[in-house]
Amino acid sequence: MDTLKRRHFTTTINQQQFSKSGYEQVPLDPIDFDENGKLYKPLRLPENKILAFWQQYNDILIPAFFTVLSFWTRFYLISYSSFVVWDEAHFGKFGSHYLKREFYFDVHPPLGKMLVGLAGLLAGYNGSFEFGSGEAYPADVNYAFMRIFFATFGAWMVPLAYFTAIELDFSQHAVILATLMVLLDTAYLCISRFILLDSMLLFFTFTTLFFLTKFHNQRNDPFSIDWWLWLILTGMSIGCVTSVKWVGLFVTALVGLYTIEDLWDKFGDLSMPKTVYLKHWIARIVCLIILPIQIYMLCFAIHFAILNKSGPGDAQMSSLFQAGLRGNNFYGNPIDLAYGSKFTLKNMGYGGGLLHSHVQTYPSGSKQQQVTCYHHRDSNNEWFIKKMREENEENEEENNSTDVEFVKHNDIVRLVHSSTCRNLHSHHVNAPVTKSQYEVSCYGNEQLGDQNDYWIIEVVDDLLENTPRIRVMTTRLRFRHKTLGCYLRAANAVLPQWGFKQVEVTCDKNNNPSDSHTYWNLEHHWNDKLPAGGSAHYRTLFLHDFWHLNVAMYTSNNALIPDPDKEDILASNPWQWPLLQVGIRICGWDDKAVKYYLLGNPIIWWSGTASLVTFVFLFVWHLIRRQRQFHDFSQAQWTHFLYVGKICLIGWLLHFMPFFIMGRVTYLHHYFPALYFSILMCAFVLDQLTSSCNQITKHIVFGISYLAVILVFWYFKDIAFGFDYPSSELKGRQWLSSWNLVD
Repeated sequence: MDTLKRRHFTTTINQQQFSKSGYEQVPLDPIDFDENGKLYKPLRLPENKILAFWQQYNDILIPAFFTVLSFWTRFYLISYSSFVVWDEAHFGKFGSHYLKREFYFDVHPPLGKMLVGLAGLLAGYNGSFEFGSGEAYPADVNYAFMRIFFATFGAWMVPLAYFTAIELDFSQHAVILATLMVLLDTAYLCISRFILLDSMLLFFTFTTLFFLTKFHNQRNDPFSIDWWLWLILTGMSIGCVTSVKWVGLFVTALVGLYTIEDLWDKFGDLSMPKTVYLKHWIARIVCLIILPIQIYMLCFAIHFAILNKSGPGDAQMSSLFQAGLRGNNFYGNPIDLAYGSKFTLKNMGYGGGLLHSHVQTYPSGSKQQQVTCYHHRDSNNEWFIKKMREENEENEEENNSTDVEFVKHNDIVRLVHSSTCRNLHSHHVNAPVTKSQYEVSCYGNEQLGDQNDYWIIEVVDDLLENTPRIRVMTTRLRFRHKTLGCYLRAANAVLPQWGFKQVEVTCDKNNNPSDSHTYWNLEHHWNDKLPAGGSAHYRTLFLHDFWHLNVAMYTSNNALIPDPDKEDILASNPWQWPLLQVGIRICGWDDKAVKYYLLGNPIIWWSGTASLVTFVFLFVWHLIRRQRQFHDFSQAQWTHFLYVGKICLIGWLLHFMPFFIMGRVTYLHHYFPALYFSILMCAFVLDQLTSSCNQITKHIVFGISYLAVILVFWYFKDIAFGFDYPSSELKGRQWLSSWNLVD
C-alpha cells in the first residue's frame, strides 16, 4: 500500500539515564499510525518459507488470484448461446453501421458503440449481419470473440474493486469481501458476457472511483507527479464513462461533490497562500471539467468522421449535416424554392423531424387527418407548395409554362400533402396533447377547403448568405396561420399509440421569434423547371452538429416513457431494485433453448442494502456519542469514517435516486452502478462492526460472509452461465414470487 502515509513516533532515552538506573537499554520498535489513526506493526517474516513467501507477496498473489478467477468466470461458456441475446440486437447493429460507415442515431453517446464496431473489426466481421433479435449467428460472425472483448471490461472490474477497497483503507478481510462480492454477483457476471454497453459503463465507473481514491490519498502531497497523475486519470475516466452512457454523469457528480468539499476545506485553511489555493482551482477546472469535455467531444468527432455515409439515422440531424454525407441525393436539389415545387420540411428545433401526414385521423377533436413530425424517410413527408385557391387558374397557366415564380417572404401559400392531396390546416380546436395550442390537421383537397388552409411564410434568415430567395436547407422559415395568427410548431411532444408515437405538430398561439421549434427549413426539393444545386453550396460546423445530436439524444431519451397501451414485461420500478424483487428473462424461454436470467446474487444485494441502512444508524449513534464527549474514534479515524461513508452512501444515492424522477422506462440493469457502492458499504460496515473484535472473531464473521456469498453464487450460477434444461427445474431457486424465473 504505497499511498499510506505514516507518522512515526520513536522514543529515545538517554544512555546515561539507563546506566545510572541499572537498566540495560533495549531498542524499541517504532509505533506506526496511518493518517486514519490505524496502528501498524512492523512485519516479521516467519521461519516457514511458504508462509514467509505468502506474507511477502500476498499483496500481489491475492489480486492476481481474483483476477484469474474473474477472467475465467467471464469467459467460461461465453459462446454457449449462438443466438442474438437481448440488446445485442441493438448494439451489434450499431457496430455494423460503423463497419459500413453508415450514419445512425441512438440515445447513447458513441464511445461504447464505437468499441462494438472495433470488436467486430478485430473479429473479422464485415458488418453484413442484421443482428435480428433471437436470430442465429451465421458462421462468418465471430460472436464469441466479440463477447470476449466486452467480457474483458467486466473482468477488470474485480481487481479494480480490490484496489479501490485498499485505497479506502479497508482491512484485508473487508477488501476480500468487497472483491468477492463483485466477482460472484450473478448480475454483474451475466451482463458482462454479451455484446452490450453495460460492462464498459461499469468498468469506467469503477475506474473513476479508483482514480478518485488514489487522488484523495495524495492530498498531503499536492502538485506532485502522483497527485497530477491521479487527477488527470480521474478526469479522463469521467470523459470515458459519460461517453458510454449519460448514467456516467452520476459518478461525475460524486467527483464534483468531493471536489467542492475539498476546495471548501482548503478555503478554510488560513495558512494556505492565495496563489496556491488558486492553483488548486485551476488544476481541477482543467482536469475535471475541460479534459472530460474534450474527451467527450473527441468521441463525437471520431463518430462523425467514421459515419460519413447516408444511413438510417439521417433524419435526426440537420439538413446541412445530411447534405455532407455520401450516398444521398441532396446535390440534386434545386437551390431556390418556387411555386409548384415538391419538398420535405424539417423542423429546426433540436431533435426535430420532418413534417408528415398519413391517412389515419385524430380519434377526437376535429377527427381530421393527422399531421405529425416523423424522423425517418417516407413518401408521406412530401408536400407541394401552391398559391391561394383563388389563384387556381393562374397557377394552372404557370404550371403549363416554362416560367418560374419563386416563393418569397410574406407570401400566402397552401401546403398540399403529396400522397393524400389534402391541405395543411388549423382551426379553433385544441391540440390532442398540448391542449393550450391549436390542432394542425390535413383537410379538403384542391377544390374543397377554406381560409384555414392558408399560411404566411416568414423568412427568419439564411444560415450561409444574405439572399432574398428561400433556399433549400439554409433558409430558416416560420409559417404563420393567415386566420388564427398562430405558428406551425413541433416541440417533441409525443402522440399516443394512435399517433404511432410520432411527434405532435401544433399551431402555437404565442409569437415567440426565438423559439427554434417554430423554425423550419426545406430539406429535399424537387422541381423539373429548376437546375440541380450541386453539393458545394452545403457546409456545416462541428459544434453545431455536436450540439444538435446531443439535444436530439436527450429528447429521444426522454421520449422512452412507459406505454400505457402496451405492457413491457422487462421494465421495473426503481423501488424494486435494492431488495432484488425482479429479474429479467433476456432471451427466449423454450425448454431446450439456452436461457439466461438477469438476477443478482440475493445475499449480495440484500446485505448491500442492509448495510446502507446500518451505516446511517452507525453515523447517528456515533454522532450522538461524540456530542456527549464519548470519543470512540480518534479525529483521524472519525474523518476516515465520514470520508468512506460519504463516498459509498452519496455514490449510491446519486446512482439510484434520479431514476425516481425520470419519466423514461426503467430496467433492473440501471441499478448496477449503484450496486457497486452498496457492495463497498457492506464491506466497510462489517469492518466497522468487527473493529473491536479479536482476530478469531473477525475470521469467523468474515469467513461466514465469504461462505454465504460463494454458496449462493454456486446455487444460482446457471442463470448467469446459461442453462438448456426446462426452467421448472429451477423452481427451488425462485425465492421470491415476483421473480419470473419459472412459469
